[in-house]
Amino acid sequence: MAQQSQQTVLAAEDAPGGLPVPSPWDVLRYRYHHGTNLGSIFILERWLHGNMFERETTGHSELDAVYASLEANGLDATKQKWEAHWRDAVSDGDFDWLVDVARCWFTLGPDFCDGTPFHGEPAQVYVDAWRAVRDFVGRARSRGIGVLLDLHGLPGGANSDAHSGTDSGQAALWGNGFFLDLGRRCLAFMTREARSMDGVVGLQLVNEAATNAPGMYEWYDSVLNELGQIDPSLPVYISDRWNLGEAVGWINGKNTLQNQGNPVIIDTHKYYTFAESDRQQPPQQLIDRVGTELEELSGRDGSVFDRRAAGLVIGEYSCVLDERTWSRVSADERPGLIAQFGQAQSRTWQERSGGSYFWTYKMDWMDGGEWGFAAMSKSGAIQAPQWLFLSDADVNGRIDQARARRADLRGAAVGQHIDYWNGASPGQSFEHWRYENGWDIGFSDAVSFFGTRVRGRLAGPGADKIGILDLWVRKRMIEAGQADAGLGWEFEQGFRRGVQDFNGLAGL
Repeated sequence: MAQQSQQTVLAAEDAPGGLPVPSPWDVLRYRYHHGTNLGSIFILERWLHGNMFERETTGHSELDAVYASLEANGLDATKQKWEAHWRDAVSDGDFDWLVDVARCWFTLGPDFCDGTPFHGEPAQVYVDAWRAVRDFVGRARSRGIGVLLDLHGLPGGANSDAHSGTDSGQAALWGNGFFLDLGRRCLAFMTREARSMDGVVGLQLVNEAATNAPGMYEWYDSVLNELGQIDPSLPVYISDRWNLGEAVGWINGKNTLQNQGNPVIIDTHKYYTFAESDRQQPPQQLIDRVGTELEELSGRDGSVFDRRAAGLVIGEYSCVLDERTWSRVSADERPGLIAQFGQAQSRTWQERSGGSYFWTYKMDWMDGGEWGFAAMSKSGAIQAPQWLFLSDADVNGRIDQARARRADLRGAAVGQHIDYWNGASPGQSFEHWRYENGWDIGFSDAVSFFGTRVRGRLAGPGADKIGILDLWVRKRMIEAGQADAGLGWEFEQGFRRGVQDFNGLAGL
């Protein structure tokens, strides 16, 4: 009973300014995402799950696999095989390991059939596919794991590779009005469904668009317009078509304080093995380069009021380097360099992005080597944020320390702010109460994210940190009525300082 009383007091304290306390769903969506792609489950890739392909299958895609199985085994047997693959992809033991050891969450990539090469008998294999997606999201949510829904198999293919669902070799989505409209309708369906799927952290419109995909941003505009009418709170993720700087500029234009539609986040992919220029470099040179990544954000994030909001996740990365890269060092150096490479990525993504999703978790050949989230997590090459490993006692202790020092930190922050502007712009009118209010909400929100699990509002061990900070700031400024205020920047600066002060106390 005493514990319940303490939780109630904390919840009331963490809602200054009349704003609601961040909900568990808020935390799932805006915390730092340490995760993995589920992999070749709803969109097969032969190199990952060859056991789903008949021996006679000539291609490597989902479509090739399902046609070969239908021919060899018939509809009923194929449907049962596919449904078992979806259902058993992640066992309860897998979930236990993901929560207790790897501390991660998922991206999950379904596809749709009507009006595509899957139409007809192959489509009958998938009549219960969406139910399997819903079941998976529910199982993950019960463990405190969020799921990013990724429309991996868009009609016609967003790129020319087999992981788009077919071996057509074409990115036929772009420029095809029928396919683009079908894709939009699929995404609208998923958005309507996601409203009742607690645990969905966002919807990704395209997993990996072809380089310079024509008309991509115009299509994004049309999709966002429709999704915003269904659920404007749902975070929407986009592919950057391998041009991160261009994508950052585009989402800046969407994530304004005046445009209160869906928050838009970039999914950028980071590999160091496919480009010929990467293959010509030694491992250490590539490792050193990791620390310089994501410079495209510089000067375009960190101030929603002035520059609008930007946020990104690393939607795919791995610890794989090309054999030509490895040929430049001795074999006995390789294990240590793999560890350095993974740790450099973990460190950079945690410092500069809103999250990262390793490619990939599941394959026939577990633990997957340098492509395997399990293998790289167990080896220590991929390292989860340290706050995910804190004990309940440690989380509570850090919150208690923060509460004890809150008044002093607040006073120092407000005093510094006022002194600075008195010196920088003497005689000019300000509204420093906005800074104070922002600090209160920022500090309290950071406490709420950090303590959500220990308070029993979200399953799983450890703590959480606000990860996609620009977009969380934007959300709170709109909710606090600061979006149209001439001096709303004072609220934002106070909010960011409040988050910073708590994170410093909590060791984040």
